[in-house]
Amino acid sequence: MRVVVALGGNALQKRGEPMTVENQRENVRVACRALSPVAMEHELVVSHGNGPQVGLLSLQASSYDEASIYPFDVLGAQTEGMIGYFIEQELGNYLPFEKPIATILTMTEVDADDPAMADPTKFVGPVYSEEDAKRLAADKGWTVKQDGDAWRRVVPSPVPKRIFQIRAIKTLLDSGTVVVCTGGGGIPTMYLPEEQELEGPWDFNPRHLVGVEAVIDKDRSSAVLAQDLEADLLVIATDADAVYLDWGTPDQKAIAQASPDAIEAYDFPAGSMGPKVEAAADFARLNPGSAAVIGALEDLPEIMAGTKGTRITTDATEVTFR
Repeated sequence: MRVVVALGGNALQKRGEPMTVENQRENVRVACRALSPVAMEHELVVSHGNGPQVGLLSLQASSYDEASIYPFDVLGAQTEGMIGYFIEQELGNYLPFEKPIATILTMTEVDADDPAMADPTKFVGPVYSEEDAKRLAADKGWTVKQDGDAWRRVVPSPVPKRIFQIRAIKTLLDSGTVVVCTGGGGIPTMYLPEEQELEGPWDFNPRHLVGVEAVIDKDRSSAVLAQDLEADLLVIATDADAVYLDWGTPDQKAIAQASPDAIEAYDFPAGSMGPKVEAAADFARLNPGSAAVIGALEDLPEIMAGTKGTRITTDATEVTFR
């Protein structure tokens, strides 16, 4: 079975925990302990978040000097390498030496005409006073918006269109390799309009690919990745053991199984479970017979067995609860 596991941010950093190398390694070690049995029995692709790591690198650079401030696509590339290294090393400690593991530096295409590009909404970086935020916006060309009582920078969060390295990922999977890729949703890239295409002596018409100051939702990219790989199962691992209705109330109940249309009939928070449900539903809808499961990483054996997590599949005819 071909399985894509999208690791949530809690797999790398626990809430409220200092983001030291030691803490990240320990969290990755715990995640890899859960992943290793799947790697031995199935074709495994691992994607992951990188928000805190990108934020830290950005703050470190900005505190040094202006020349050290790198755009988000470059920071994304840096964190893909760092986190991939952690996962390769820790997962390798649980697998036989003969089992290959490889990290692919992954670019994700977005559309220059995506409406999100004209209306940035993804908050990134620290909070500022209104005065400081607007001064930084003028100095650096940022877009800033109010976030509660403070102000923060915002960047676009466009919809992912495709994974550029999909052929390389498939080749590695066919050779029995565990692949780590699409970190942080992938490095956001786009083609410039045709009038800005490259000029040269070649016989074909090359297009100009550039990085984008944006943040791609990792769960949406993982769904695109799973779709392009024709995966049998997409697991969106988070810190909740399932998708709940009426979460945090005495009436809360966990969804065991639902069709894509049935689960999307409910409203889930845009800042947490909403994008995960949408990504899972999109994958299941486009891959009849396959399934997407939202659940806790420590429940991965039970998720694989179909006894835990929220399973979204076109095989379901109604919403059932645990």
